[in-house]
Amino acid sequence: MTEILTIDWMQRLTILALAMIIDAVVGDPDVIWKKVPHPVAGLGMLIAALDRRFNRGGAADNRRFIAGLGVTLTVVLVASSFGCAIAWLKIRYDWGVGIEIALVAILLAQKSLFLHVWAVRESLRRLESAQNQGETDATKLATTRREVSKIVGRDVDALDRYGMARAAVESLAENFADGVVAPVLFYLAFGLPGLCFYKALNTLDSMIGHHNLRYEWFGKVAARLDDAANFIPARLAALFLAMAAWFTPQASWRRAVAAVWRDARHHRSVNAGWPEAALAGALDFALAGPRRYHNILVKDRWMGQGRARLGWRDIDRALFLYSLACLVQFLAVILGLVSLA
Repeated sequence: MTEILTIDWMQRLTILALAMIIDAVVGDPDVIWKKVPHPVAGLGMLIAALDRRFNRGGAADNRRFIAGLGVTLTVVLVASSFGCAIAWLKIRYDWGVGIEIALVAILLAQKSLFLHVWAVRESLRRLESAQNQGETDATKLATTRREVSKIVGRDVDALDRYGMARAAVESLAENFADGVVAPVLFYLAFGLPGLCFYKALNTLDSMIGHHNLRYEWFGKVAARLDDAANFIPARLAALFLAMAAWFTPQASWRRAVAAVWRDARHHRSVNAGWPEAALAGALDFALAGPRRYHNILVKDRWMGQGRARLGWRDIDRALFLYSLACLVQFLAVILGLVSLA
Protein backbone atom coordinates (compact mmCIF):
# COMPACT_ATOMS: atom_id res chain seq x y z
CA MET A 1 0.00 0.00 0.00
CA THR A 2 2.87 2.34 0.84
CA GLU A 3 4.33 1.81 -2.62
CA ILE A 4 1.08 2.85 -4.28
CA LEU A 5 0.92 6.04 -2.21
CA THR A 6 4.56 6.95 -2.95
CA ILE A 7 4.72 9.32 -5.92
CA ASP A 8 7.53 9.03 -8.48
CA TRP A 9 7.00 12.39 -10.20
CA MET A 10 9.51 11.71 -12.94
CA GLN A 11 7.74 8.47 -13.87
CA ARG A 12 4.28 10.05 -13.66
CA LEU A 13 5.21 12.97 -15.89
CA THR A 14 6.95 10.65 -18.36
CA ILE A 15 3.89 8.38 -18.57
CA LEU A 16 1.66 11.42 -19.02
CA ALA A 17 3.84 12.91 -21.77
CA LEU A 18 3.97 9.61 -23.68
CA ALA A 19 0.23 9.11 -23.30
CA MET A 20 -0.47 12.64 -24.60
CA ILE A 21 1.69 11.96 -27.67
CA ILE A 22 -0.01 8.62 -28.34
CA ASP A 23 -3.47 10.15 -27.96
CA ALA A 24 -2.61 13.09 -30.23
CA VAL A 25 -1.26 10.80 -32.96
CA VAL A 26 -3.42 7.67 -32.67
CA GLY A 27 -6.56 8.84 -30.89
CA ASP A 28 -9.31 6.23 -30.48
CA PRO A 29 -9.10 3.88 -33.49
CA ASP A 30 -12.53 2.54 -34.44
CA VAL A 31 -10.97 -0.75 -35.49
CA ILE A 32 -10.25 -1.50 -31.82
CA TRP A 33 -13.45 -0.25 -30.24
CA LYS A 34 -15.64 -2.12 -32.69
CA LYS A 35 -14.25 -5.34 -31.22
CA VAL A 36 -14.01 -4.43 -27.53
CA PRO A 37 -15.93 -1.81 -25.54
CA HIS A 38 -14.18 1.48 -24.79
CA PRO A 39 -13.64 1.89 -21.01
CA VAL A 40 -15.92 4.95 -20.99
CA ALA A 41 -18.56 2.99 -22.93
CA GLY A 42 -18.26 0.29 -20.27
CA LEU A 43 -18.86 2.90 -17.58
CA GLY A 44 -21.83 4.11 -19.58
CA MET A 45 -23.36 0.65 -19.67
CA LEU A 46 -22.92 0.29 -15.90
CA ILE A 47 -24.53 3.69 -15.27
CA ALA A 48 -27.42 2.91 -17.62
CA ALA A 49 -28.08 -0.41 -15.86
CA LEU A 50 -28.04 1.23 -12.42
CA ASP A 51 -30.25 4.04 -13.72
CA ARG A 52 -32.86 1.55 -14.93
CA ARG A 53 -32.71 -0.38 -11.69
CA PHE A 54 -32.79 2.40 -9.09
CA ASN A 55 -34.24 5.53 -10.75
CA ARG A 56 -37.86 4.52 -10.35
CA GLY A 57 -40.67 6.60 -11.80
CA GLY A 58 -43.01 8.15 -9.27
CA ALA A 59 -40.49 7.98 -6.42
CA ALA A 60 -40.29 10.93 -4.04
CA ASP A 61 -37.49 13.45 -4.54
CA ASN A 62 -35.62 12.38 -1.40
CA ARG A 63 -35.70 8.74 -2.50
CA ARG A 64 -34.38 9.67 -5.94
CA PHE A 65 -31.62 11.73 -4.29
CA ILE A 66 -30.53 8.86 -2.03
CA ALA A 67 -30.66 6.38 -4.93
CA GLY A 68 -28.60 8.74 -7.09
CA LEU A 69 -26.07 9.19 -4.29
CA GLY A 70 -25.69 5.42 -4.03
CA VAL A 71 -25.30 5.00 -7.78
CA THR A 72 -22.73 7.81 -7.98
CA LEU A 73 -20.64 6.40 -5.13
CA THR A 74 -20.82 2.88 -6.61
CA VAL A 75 -19.64 3.96 -10.07
CA VAL A 76 -16.75 6.14 -8.86
CA LEU A 77 -15.67 3.39 -6.44
CA VAL A 78 -15.65 0.78 -9.21
CA ALA A 79 -13.68 3.08 -11.54
CA SER A 80 -11.18 4.14 -8.85
CA SER A 81 -10.64 0.52 -7.78
CA PHE A 82 -9.88 -0.38 -11.39
CA GLY A 83 -7.33 2.44 -11.50
CA CYS A 84 -5.75 1.18 -8.26
CA ALA A 85 -5.48 -2.32 -9.71
CA ILE A 86 -3.60 -1.06 -12.77
CA ALA A 87 -1.38 1.10 -10.55
CA TRP A 88 -0.56 -2.02 -8.53
CA LEU A 89 0.35 -3.90 -11.71
CA LYS A 90 2.71 -1.07 -12.66
CA ILE A 91 4.53 -1.47 -9.33
CA ARG A 92 4.70 -5.28 -9.43
CA TYR A 93 5.46 -5.89 -13.10
CA ASP A 94 7.49 -3.99 -15.69
CA TRP A 95 4.80 -4.47 -18.33
CA GLY A 96 2.30 -2.73 -16.04
CA VAL A 97 3.82 0.61 -17.07
CA GLY A 98 2.84 -0.04 -20.68
CA ILE A 99 -0.75 -0.80 -19.66
CA GLU A 100 -0.94 2.44 -17.68
CA ILE A 101 0.44 4.49 -20.58
CA ALA A 102 -2.12 2.94 -22.93
CA LEU A 103 -5.00 3.50 -20.50
CA VAL A 104 -4.08 7.13 -19.86
CA ALA A 105 -3.91 7.70 -23.63
CA ILE A 106 -7.32 6.06 -24.06
CA LEU A 107 -8.88 8.28 -21.37
CA LEU A 108 -7.61 11.49 -22.98
CA ALA A 109 -9.69 13.05 -25.75
CA GLN A 110 -7.36 15.34 -27.69
CA LYS A 111 -7.69 13.74 -31.13
CA SER A 112 -11.20 12.32 -30.73
CA LEU A 113 -12.56 15.78 -29.84
CA PHE A 114 -10.77 17.28 -32.84
CA LEU A 115 -12.23 14.63 -35.16
CA HIS A 116 -15.78 14.98 -33.84
CA VAL A 117 -15.73 18.74 -34.42
CA TRP A 118 -14.02 18.22 -37.78
CA ALA A 119 -16.90 15.96 -38.84
CA VAL A 120 -19.31 18.84 -38.19
CA ARG A 121 -17.01 21.16 -40.14
CA GLU A 122 -17.02 18.84 -43.15
CA SER A 123 -20.80 18.45 -43.06
CA LEU A 124 -21.26 22.22 -42.89
CA ARG A 125 -18.83 22.73 -45.77
CA ARG A 126 -20.82 20.34 -47.97
CA LEU A 127 -24.11 21.91 -46.87
CA GLU A 128 -22.86 25.42 -47.64
CA SER A 129 -21.58 24.28 -51.04
CA ALA A 130 -25.01 22.85 -51.89
CA GLN A 131 -26.79 26.02 -50.77
CA ASN A 132 -24.42 28.25 -52.73
CA GLN A 133 -25.32 26.26 -55.85
CA GLY A 134 -29.01 26.89 -55.23
CA GLU A 135 -29.67 23.32 -54.11
CA THR A 136 -31.86 22.27 -51.19
CA ASP A 137 -30.27 19.15 -49.82
CA ALA A 138 -32.33 17.77 -46.93
CA THR A 139 -29.96 14.81 -46.61
CA LYS A 140 -26.92 17.03 -46.06
CA LEU A 141 -28.85 19.11 -43.53
CA ALA A 142 -29.95 15.99 -41.62
CA THR A 143 -26.39 14.63 -41.70
CA THR A 144 -25.00 17.88 -40.31
CA ARG A 145 -27.56 17.96 -37.51
CA ARG A 146 -26.76 14.34 -36.68
CA GLU A 147 -23.04 15.15 -36.40
CA VAL A 148 -23.80 18.16 -34.18
CA SER A 149 -26.07 16.07 -31.94
CA LYS A 150 -23.12 13.77 -31.18
CA ILE A 151 -21.26 16.53 -29.35
CA VAL A 152 -23.96 18.78 -27.87
CA GLY A 153 -26.93 18.23 -25.60
CA ARG A 154 -29.18 20.93 -27.01
CA ASP A 155 -32.03 20.65 -29.52
CA VAL A 156 -30.48 20.65 -32.99
CA ASP A 157 -33.59 20.34 -35.18
CA ALA A 158 -34.25 24.08 -35.18
CA LEU A 159 -30.61 25.16 -35.66
CA ASP A 160 -29.58 26.83 -38.91
CA ARG A 161 -26.06 26.35 -40.26
CA TYR A 162 -24.75 29.31 -38.23
CA GLY A 163 -26.20 27.85 -35.05
CA MET A 164 -24.70 24.45 -35.80
CA ALA A 165 -21.26 25.96 -36.38
CA ARG A 166 -21.54 27.91 -33.15
CA ALA A 167 -22.66 24.80 -31.24
CA ALA A 168 -19.62 22.88 -32.52
CA VAL A 169 -17.23 25.64 -31.44
CA GLU A 170 -18.86 25.89 -28.01
CA SER A 171 -18.58 22.13 -27.57
CA LEU A 172 -14.92 22.29 -28.57
CA ALA A 173 -14.21 24.90 -25.90
CA GLU A 174 -16.15 23.18 -23.12
CA ASN A 175 -14.84 19.70 -23.90
CA PHE A 176 -11.28 20.98 -24.05
CA ALA A 177 -11.68 21.62 -20.32
CA ASP A 178 -13.36 18.37 -19.27
CA GLY A 179 -12.02 16.02 -21.95
CA VAL A 180 -8.39 17.16 -22.14
CA VAL A 181 -7.29 19.50 -19.33
CA ALA A 182 -9.17 17.85 -16.45
CA PRO A 183 -7.97 14.26 -17.17
CA VAL A 184 -4.37 15.48 -17.39
CA LEU A 185 -4.70 17.43 -14.15
CA PHE A 186 -6.36 14.56 -12.25
CA TYR A 187 -3.73 12.08 -13.44
CA LEU A 188 -0.96 14.46 -12.49
CA ALA A 189 -2.41 15.07 -9.03
CA PHE A 190 -3.80 11.64 -8.13
CA GLY A 191 -2.37 9.13 -10.60
CA LEU A 192 -4.43 6.57 -12.49
CA PRO A 193 -7.01 6.09 -9.69
CA GLY A 194 -7.67 9.84 -9.80
CA LEU A 195 -8.03 9.85 -13.58
CA CYS A 196 -10.46 6.90 -13.46
CA PHE A 197 -12.41 8.65 -10.68
CA TYR A 198 -12.72 11.78 -12.80
CA LYS A 199 -13.79 9.94 -15.96
CA ALA A 200 -16.46 8.08 -13.99
CA LEU A 201 -17.74 11.32 -12.50
CA ASN A 202 -17.76 13.10 -15.85
CA THR A 203 -19.60 10.21 -17.50
CA LEU A 204 -22.15 10.20 -14.69
CA ASP A 205 -22.76 13.91 -15.17
CA SER A 206 -23.22 13.53 -18.93
CA MET A 207 -25.75 10.71 -18.45
CA ILE A 208 -27.71 11.60 -15.32
CA GLY A 209 -26.74 15.18 -14.44
CA HIS A 210 -29.68 16.77 -16.26
CA HIS A 211 -32.23 19.34 -15.11
CA ASN A 212 -35.43 17.46 -15.86
CA LEU A 213 -38.08 15.50 -13.98
CA ARG A 214 -36.24 12.17 -14.19
CA TYR A 215 -32.75 13.35 -13.21
CA GLU A 216 -33.08 16.60 -11.25
CA TRP A 217 -32.71 14.76 -7.92
CA PHE A 218 -31.29 11.42 -9.04
CA GLY A 219 -28.32 13.09 -10.73
CA LYS A 220 -27.84 16.02 -8.36
CA VAL A 221 -24.85 14.56 -6.50
CA ALA A 222 -23.08 13.62 -9.74
CA ALA A 223 -23.73 17.07 -11.23
CA ARG A 224 -22.46 18.94 -8.16
CA LEU A 225 -19.37 16.78 -7.80
CA ASP A 226 -18.61 17.24 -11.50
CA ASP A 227 -18.88 21.01 -11.08
CA ALA A 228 -16.39 20.84 -8.20
CA ALA A 229 -14.02 18.55 -10.11
CA ASN A 230 -13.96 20.86 -13.13
CA PHE A 231 -13.58 24.12 -11.22
CA ILE A 232 -9.79 24.37 -11.61
CA PRO A 233 -9.52 22.61 -15.03
CA ALA A 234 -12.04 25.01 -16.62
CA ARG A 235 -10.04 28.03 -15.52
CA LEU A 236 -6.78 26.40 -16.56
CA ALA A 237 -8.31 25.64 -19.98
CA ALA A 238 -9.15 29.34 -20.37
CA LEU A 239 -5.52 30.18 -19.58
CA PHE A 240 -4.21 27.68 -22.15
CA LEU A 241 -6.56 29.06 -24.82
CA ALA A 242 -5.47 32.62 -24.07
CA MET A 243 -1.82 31.58 -24.29
CA ALA A 244 -2.48 29.76 -27.57
CA ALA A 245 -4.09 32.92 -28.97
CA TRP A 246 -0.67 34.58 -28.81
CA PHE A 247 0.50 32.22 -31.59
CA THR A 248 -2.75 32.06 -33.58
CA PRO A 249 -3.16 34.29 -36.66
CA GLN A 250 -5.90 36.91 -36.30
CA ALA A 251 -6.45 35.99 -32.66
CA SER A 252 -5.90 38.10 -29.57
CA TRP A 253 -4.90 36.96 -26.11
CA ARG A 254 -5.95 40.36 -24.77
CA ARG A 255 -9.49 39.89 -26.10
CA ALA A 256 -9.51 36.39 -24.61
CA VAL A 257 -8.58 37.68 -21.15
CA ALA A 258 -11.06 40.55 -21.41
CA ALA A 259 -13.90 38.19 -22.42
CA VAL A 260 -13.16 35.84 -19.55
CA TRP A 261 -13.06 38.70 -17.07
CA ARG A 262 -16.28 40.21 -18.40
CA ASP A 263 -18.43 37.23 -19.44
CA ALA A 264 -17.37 33.92 -17.87
CA ARG A 265 -19.27 34.38 -14.61
CA HIS A 266 -22.54 35.04 -16.48
CA HIS A 267 -22.73 31.55 -18.03
CA ARG A 268 -25.39 29.19 -16.65
CA SER A 269 -22.58 26.74 -15.87
CA VAL A 270 -20.08 27.61 -13.18
CA ASN A 271 -17.31 26.20 -15.39
CA ALA A 272 -18.25 26.18 -19.09
CA GLY A 273 -18.18 29.95 -19.40
CA TRP A 274 -14.43 30.13 -18.82
CA PRO A 275 -13.12 28.23 -21.86
CA GLU A 276 -16.06 29.42 -24.00
CA ALA A 277 -15.39 33.07 -23.15
CA ALA A 278 -11.65 32.62 -23.74
CA LEU A 279 -12.16 31.07 -27.17
CA ALA A 280 -14.86 33.59 -28.10
CA GLY A 281 -12.71 36.54 -27.12
CA ALA A 282 -9.57 35.17 -28.76
CA LEU A 283 -11.26 34.68 -32.15
CA ASP A 284 -13.75 37.57 -31.87
CA PHE A 285 -16.83 35.32 -31.79
CA ALA A 286 -20.04 35.47 -29.77
CA LEU A 287 -20.83 32.10 -28.17
CA ALA A 288 -23.52 30.67 -25.85
CA GLY A 289 -26.48 33.08 -25.82
CA PRO A 290 -30.12 31.88 -25.94
CA ARG A 291 -30.54 28.21 -26.92
CA ARG A 292 -32.89 25.27 -26.40
CA TYR A 293 -32.42 22.15 -24.30
CA HIS A 294 -35.24 19.59 -24.41
CA ASN A 295 -37.68 22.22 -25.74
CA ILE A 296 -36.79 24.63 -22.91
CA LEU A 297 -35.36 28.01 -23.94
CA VAL A 298 -32.28 28.93 -21.89
CA LYS A 299 -31.64 32.68 -21.99
CA ASP A 300 -27.91 32.75 -21.41
CA ARG A 301 -25.68 35.77 -21.80
CA TRP A 302 -23.37 35.89 -24.80
CA MET A 303 -19.71 35.00 -24.32
CA GLY A 304 -17.61 37.48 -26.32
CA GLN A 305 -18.64 40.51 -28.34
CA GLY A 306 -17.87 39.31 -31.87
CA ARG A 307 -19.80 37.48 -34.61
CA ALA A 308 -22.47 34.92 -33.78
CA ARG A 309 -22.99 33.92 -37.44
CA LEU A 310 -20.21 31.36 -37.73
CA GLY A 311 -19.36 29.05 -40.63
CA TRP A 312 -17.14 26.08 -41.31
CA ARG A 313 -14.11 28.34 -41.86
CA ASP A 314 -14.57 29.66 -38.33
CA ILE A 315 -14.48 26.07 -37.07
CA ASP A 316 -11.09 25.79 -38.79
CA ARG A 317 -9.84 28.76 -36.78
CA ALA A 318 -11.24 27.30 -33.55
CA LEU A 319 -9.61 23.93 -34.22
CA PHE A 320 -6.26 25.62 -34.88
CA LEU A 321 -6.51 27.49 -31.57
CA TYR A 322 -7.56 24.29 -29.79
CA SER A 323 -4.60 22.36 -31.23
CA LEU A 324 -2.18 25.02 -30.03
CA ALA A 325 -3.82 25.01 -26.59
CA CYS A 326 -3.25 21.23 -26.41
CA LEU A 327 0.38 21.89 -27.35
CA VAL A 328 0.68 24.53 -24.61
CA GLN A 329 -0.53 21.97 -22.06
CA PHE A 330 1.89 19.35 -23.39
CA LEU A 331 4.79 21.81 -23.15
CA ALA A 332 3.81 22.51 -19.54
CA VAL A 333 4.17 18.77 -18.82
CA ILE A 334 7.55 18.71 -20.61
CA LEU A 335 8.66 21.74 -18.57
CA GLY A 336 7.80 19.81 -15.43
CA LEU A 337 9.92 16.90 -16.64
CA VAL A 338 12.87 19.15 -17.44
CA SER A 339 12.67 20.80 -14.04
CA LEU A 340 13.00 17.36 -12.37
CA ALA A 341 15.87 16.18 -14.55
